[in-house]
Amino acid sequence: MRKPLVIVTRKLPDVVETRMRELFDTRLNADDQPMSQAALVEAMKQAEVLVPTISDRLDSRTLVQAGPNLKLIANFGTGVDHIDVETARQRGIIVTNTPGVLTEDTADMTMALLLAVPRRIVNGVEVLQKGEFKGWSPTWMLGNRIGGKRLGIIGMGRIGQAVARRAKAFGLQIHYHNRKPVPKAVEADLEATYWESLDQMLARMDIVSVNCPHTPATYHLLSARRLKLMKPSAYVVNTSRGEVIDENALTRMLGAGELAGAGLDVFEHEPAVNPKLLKLKNVVLLPHMGSATVESRIDMGEKVIVNIKTYADGHRPPDRVIPAML
Repeated sequence: MRKPLVIVTRKLPDVVETRMRELFDTRLNADDQPMSQAALVEAMKQAEVLVPTISDRLDSRTLVQAGPNLKLIANFGTGVDHIDVETARQRGIIVTNTPGVLTEDTADMTMALLLAVPRRIVNGVEVLQKGEFKGWSPTWMLGNRIGGKRLGIIGMGRIGQAVARRAKAFGLQIHYHNRKPVPKAVEADLEATYWESLDQMLARMDIVSVNCPHTPATYHLLSARRLKLMKPSAYVVNTSRGEVIDENALTRMLGAGELAGAGLDVFEHEPAVNPKLLKLKNVVLLPHMGSATVESRIDMGEKVIVNIKTYADGHRPPDRVIPAML
């Protein structure tokens, strides 16, 4: 097998980097600092294969500066909203991702937030750490039960269905909005109710979980108007992409008591977070940890390696991203 020049933009797990060095002519990012846009362009002028992550912005202005040798962008991650896939296609550059390997871990984190916010788990931790716990009281630190509540899932793909399976086991009633209904067998297994109208679903849910990708069509899908359709007692959980929610509108409503709470693992302008959001007591905020397990990161790396190796062997990479799929 020939060894293409592969440039990796961020530090990956040691086992993944070692295998990549064995198989390819690989240049690694030892200090794990995000590449500047200039450094990214320079890498694209040299590499035959680029392995970027979500922290790299590969828009059309960047991609048109790629060298003639760049033939594959093997993304380390499932989401490709940071890559202009159509421009890549026009320039004859294949884009691949790592689907499937993040599903269970992200669904676990979604469920963790879904429990943490209504049950005020982080509030309880803070009380203990500050030495303010004075003993049990019948009316102190009351949260809300999730069993029997209606969960509305936005995006019923792999992760949405994994969330639904977990939520069903906790006694939640499963509802969902998707571009189209899932197969009847899946719907029956999850005892899920499909809503063609997102507006109608939002008005009736107790908890809303965002599990759809960020695309031009889903930017601010939960706009200020749609957030106002939700009940003041409702909660929002987002482990997908921050851009799907109007973060400023969400912050205002949480502060005004127009929503009960939110659990967010992603933010609209990552890594920046709205300072007002950070001050709220009815939120649980995490630093994009949804897929942050050792197993997940290694599985992602193995997917990247398979895509590169298949390309280098002259075959079609298995996880090719087609613009029409987005």
